[in-house]
Amino acid sequence: MGTRSTLRIAGIGLLCLTLGACAASYRNHGYIPPEDQLDQIVVGVDTRASVEDTVGPPGITGVVNGGGYYYVRSRVRSFGFRAPDEVERQVLAISFDNAGVVSNIESFGLQDGQVVPLTRRVTESAVSNKSFLRQLLGNIGRIGPTGLGG
Repeated sequence: MGTRSTLRIAGIGLLCLTLGACAASYRNHGYIPPEDQLDQIVVGVDTRASVEDTVGPPGITGVVNGGGYYYVRSRVRSFGFRAPDEVERQVLAISFDNAGVVSNIESFGLQDGQVVPLTRRVTESAVSNKSFLRQLLGNIGRIGPTGLGG
């Protein structure tokens, strides 16, 4: 074997490694109960405890007392140097009434979702570029007889 065939094999190996690095990789996150387990839940009969016994504890619960159970599963694709992209998302929402009995079971996909823009709300303070010592000493003349606790 000559140097020419060695270079050719090395070039083919480098090409295979380069093409292999460009393959998409997938990452799964979360859990959605299978259909056969969901079929065992009866609306109007099952309670929070029986739902947890049947399909397991939820990944997320509602914020308000008596809120629903949410099971979320997503699949993310990473491709080379690009930012990861969510290609699949499923959300299973189990709602309960005030007595803790199942009132509804809904399923949502990525196509049903909406992007919620996060806003940053900053409360303005009444302090305007004054040092702590200046703020402290500035209040000395403002204390009246009623402010002394008498």
